[in-house]
Amino acid sequence: MARFSSDCAVVLLEHLDTPVTRFLLSHPPLSRLFEPQKKEESSFTPEDAVLASVGIVKCSPDRGLLVSESTYLALEELIQACCAEDEGIPVVLVCGPKNTGKSTFNRYLINLLLNRLPAVEYMECDIGQPEFTPPGCVSLSSVTEPVLGPPFTHQQTPRKMVYYGQTSCEQDTERYLDVMKYVFSCYKKEVPLIINTMGWVKGEGLLLLIDIIRLLSPSHVVQMDVCDWKAMAPLTPEHVHLQAGLHTKGKQQPKCKQLDVGAAESWKCSEGEDASVPQYKLLYVHPEFPRAGVAGEARVHSGILRDMSILGYLGHLQYPDIGAVLPLHSLVPYQVPFSAVALRVIHTDVAPTNIMYAVNASWVGLCCIPDEVRCQTDGPVLLTQTPVCDCLGFGIVRGVDMEKKLYHILTPVPPENLRLVNCLLLGNIAIPNCVLVGQQGIEGEIPYVTSDYNYSILGAGKLRKKKHFKRKDFTFECDYT
Repeated sequence: MARFSSDCAVVLLEHLDTPVTRFLLSHPPLSRLFEPQKKEESSFTPEDAVLASVGIVKCSPDRGLLVSESTYLALEELIQACCAEDEGIPVVLVCGPKNTGKSTFNRYLINLLLNRLPAVEYMECDIGQPEFTPPGCVSLSSVTEPVLGPPFTHQQTPRKMVYYGQTSCEQDTERYLDVMKYVFSCYKKEVPLIINTMGWVKGEGLLLLIDIIRLLSPSHVVQMDVCDWKAMAPLTPEHVHLQAGLHTKGKQQPKCKQLDVGAAESWKCSEGEDASVPQYKLLYVHPEFPRAGVAGEARVHSGILRDMSILGYLGHLQYPDIGAVLPLHSLVPYQVPFSAVALRVIHTDVAPTNIMYAVNASWVGLCCIPDEVRCQTDGPVLLTQTPVCDCLGFGIVRGVDMEKKLYHILTPVPPENLRLVNCLLLGNIAIPNCVLVGQQGIEGEIPYVTSDYNYSILGAGKLRKKKHFKRKDFTFECDYT
């Protein structure tokens, strides 16, 4: 493995979250490409040719970002812990503010572990920027192949997934914890587990993080923050032990007073109370790339990355033998009877008379609830509470046939899994505008997009193109031609 130090660091290409970065990080022997070559030796190697064929080239050190020494030290300790046979199976929780490199750290750690282990479990608790699923999900995935690109390049079906339905849990933190515990219960402790958390670490977000640490009981906590610790205090085991969380209580320190031997022996915890301090190793990581910890840029790019993840998932709807991308109206949907599935809008209250207006042309989670769906009327089956249940995938309600009582749903979920679906969950995750606006081969108005509408209605709005985002061009200096 390439060894990083403060005076000699491996240079990463242009940005931490790129396929180039993960490829290099997942192949430590390639670090010699960055070593200075002797004049009498040729700088071109067979490995260079292979990398050049997929667009990976050498770049000068001033065009890259440095991996800090604290990152290397944390990774080294975690790899040793995961490969040790007599220390149990590690559970690694990674936390920190937005734009501090949590996703890059997780990918790097996964790739390094896969060089030594057949699989790594990954639990995604960041519902705004999931790694392997569309946004709005808490999931548990078994990773067996290196993670070489951004999330939209490796969408996969997790072992366990719950659709929370929003990109932030601020409105319902209790349900978020219930969802997280439900997903975590599927972890069998056979291989190391990496837990990714949200970048919400201020105010109630920090208290919620303390709840998460208490509930999941990790063996290692990786805390990423800039060196001044302005965003969050060090999450030492003692701090988590004493500090009250958002939904859990901290342990109060007893008042200092003199006790005799008899009184000291009789000093016991009340029944049912666990006074032990959490037993985990806290590892500090200080990112050193420019603008680390600046949340503004992360906020701008997060919406784009969420749309890309949805588009990556919808890409499975396309036929591999057709070169052109087929629009929604050219794809054949499934017909689902109203009586076959229950329906629930997660993020807001909708009147039953307006429920079909909300569902039509919407992104829905295809879920499985344990209760049998029973329909006593001709209308849709509506749930009164949001269930915590398995999500088997996602789809788009392309249309609603009120006469035949049918939903028309587009989804890449295989038929054998669709047989288990008996619940549709509608959340606050929108279909990317380009999917609706960019439909080709339409004469007249585009389906689901209209120019004749009363925009004074509460909640109405135009689909605006994001013209203020300027595409950034990256150019790399190639050392060979």
